Amino acid sequence: MLTVSTANVNGLRAAAKKGFVEWLAATGADVVCLQETRAEADQLTAAVREPEGWYPVLAPSNAKGRAGVALYTRAEPEAVRIGFGSAEFDESGRYAEIDLPGLVVGSLYLPSGEVGTARQDEKERFMKEFLAYLVDRRERAAADGREVLVCGDWNIAHREADLKNWKANRKEAGFLPEERAWLDEVFAAGYTDVVRALHPDVQGPYSWWSYRGKAFDNDSGWRIDYHMATGGLAARATEARVEKAPSYDQRWSDHAPVTVVFDEG
Repeated sequence: MLTVSTANVNGLRAAAKKGFVEWLAATGADVVCLQETRAEADQLTAAVREPEGWYPVLAPSNAKGRAGVALYTRAEPEAVRIGFGSAEFDESGRYAEIDLPGLVVGSLYLPSGEVGTARQDEKERFMKEFLAYLVDRRERAAADGREVLVCGDWNIAHREADLKNWKANRKEAGFLPEERAWLDEVFAAGYTDVVRALHPDVQGPYSWWSYRGKAFDNDSGWRIDYHMATGGLAARATEARVEKAPSYDQRWSDHAPVTVVFDEG
């Protein structure tokens, strides 16, 4: 079996003080993908920077205190790559990937965007470049005998079932028609939303809840943290779950880990 978890930690230093270290020590995952780490390696404690039993890959942003992705693996990666060949985004802490036997695993933090601002323009540029990369990555991996799994915070809810208040968010970043159509293109490029494939007819399961109001208590959330897998790997997925904290005060992020179990095949 292969178990992979992904989580936007909303600041790795803060999450480490709230329970992330304990979660990492207890998880049965073989690979953990993190996003929005917002930390340089020398700002992290040894328990986070070099946790026992893990090979860490840290990819901070060149803009200090922003973005940042990471991967932790039980097995030593065969190769590590930071970025995806983008002049604009390779140092922005948005993407890193590793090679494991028969598999490429990427950790993605797609820009969140904001309608009518430069942030949305940035998101759209990223989406255009990254879609082309996904196509190329799948083809090159297949030629090398590998499947591809891109985990992370994609910052787009694809369907009405992926967010509680979809009617109120139809003109907001994260649920715009053009963003949802872009995910359709990702699927057309040979990738499968593994959690939705295993849970096709349910609301959610959500993975992000605003800190404002009673969003967490009322399960008024968004499903924006995805495991996107190429066909051979997606077909081997047997279990997918959101590790939602038992209560608001036990959260170590505004996101929850999303964990998928695959048969080895």
